[in-house]
Order: sequence, then C-alpha cells, then structure tokens
Amino acid sequence: MKQAAIFDMDGTLFQTDLILELSLDDTFAHLRSLGAWDGVTPIDTYRHIMGVPLPEVWAALLPDHAEDMKELANSHFLKRLIDNIKNGRGALYPNAKEILVYLKEKGVAIFIASNGLPDYLAAISRYYGLDEWVTETCSIQQIQSLNKSDLVRMILKKYAIQTAVVVGDRLSDIQAAKENGLLAIGCRFDFAKDDELVQADWVIDDLLEIKSILM
Repeated sequence: MKQAAIFDMDGTLFQTDLILELSLDDTFAHLRSLGAWDGVTPIDTYRHIMGVPLPEVWAALLPDHAEDMKELANSHFLKRLIDNIKNGRGALYPNAKEILVYLKEKGVAIFIASNGLPDYLAAISRYYGLDEWVTETCSIQQIQSLNKSDLVRMILKKYAIQTAVVVGDRLSDIQAAKENGLLAIGCRFDFAKDDELVQADWVIDDLLEIKSILM
C-alpha cells in the first residue's frame, strides 16, 4: 500500500463523550450496590485520563481496590458502553463518514488504531458500518506492550505501508506518528488538550480539513 490514514477512534471518529458518563454512572451505581463504592462517580478523573488503555483507567479510578473488583468494573463498563452504542446513544463526529468516503475514493487505505477493547470497537464499527471503508480496526489489546506506537508499527509492517498520517486527539496518537516517522494530525475535539496538540504537525477542528492537508 502506498498511502494510508490511521485514525484513533474515541474522541476522533466516535463521540465517546455521549455515552461515557452514562456508562460510567451505571458502572459505579453497580459498585455502590455491591458496597464497593460510596462516593460520586469520578467522571472528571476519567475525562482527564481519557484515551489511555483501560487497565490504566481502573488503576486511576479504583486505586485502592483489588484486581478482581477492577475486572468486574471493567466488564460492567464495557457491557454498558456496548449497550449504549447498540441503542444509538452515541454518534460519529460531524463529517466522519464523509472523510472516510473521500479517502477511500482517493485510494488511501484507512485503519483504526485504538486503545479501546476489541468488542467495543466492533460494536461501533457494526452500528455505523465503518467496515465499508476501513481496512482493519486494531485494538491495543493486540500488542503486548499496550503502546499505541507499537500498534501503529504493527499496521505499517503488516500492510507494507509506505507513507501515512495518524489522526487523533491525544498525545499518544501524536507520539505514535512521530515514533514511526509519520505525520500527525491532531483533532481539537472533546478530550483534546492544547499542550498535547501543539506537538502535532497539523491541528484540525473538522475532519474534512484532512482533505486539504493530504492534497
């Protein structure tokens, strides 16, 4: 493959914010019912770390809990996320499908490299029909290191990609581009931070801006 675009999912293509608080509230309500939590849902903490692999999420949200309780919370959270996706409570960002259609028509191979779990990513892809344009959706769980740079490297090697851009909203996406010699496009969307985006080669406010960058 000559050219590719590698997208993050949460906060880049998919508006995770629409289902995040619902799913997290349900999860911590479940923990309260088990007597394992007695405070408010730590939504602000999660927003601050949004984009990291889920093991890091539960280490931050439940630092004093045993591993089996973190696993229980993770399982419940994932189920609620998927239920909310299937019930249409989420959404793609404006012009997400339009840019995917455009890139495919131009012969650009499209990939998703996400810190999300495979079942979660599959639910989004199925509901919004992303497989029509996306060559492969890859989860950080496919990489032992749980490092997005390594996940992007795997995609480049597997498909013999010569040039690519990485599109994402967080520092891990920008680093994944830089550490693989690729160009980074930062999305100034819900979870983005200006001090991270400044390290990208371009910063966009609308996915359709990718057209002019690639031209």
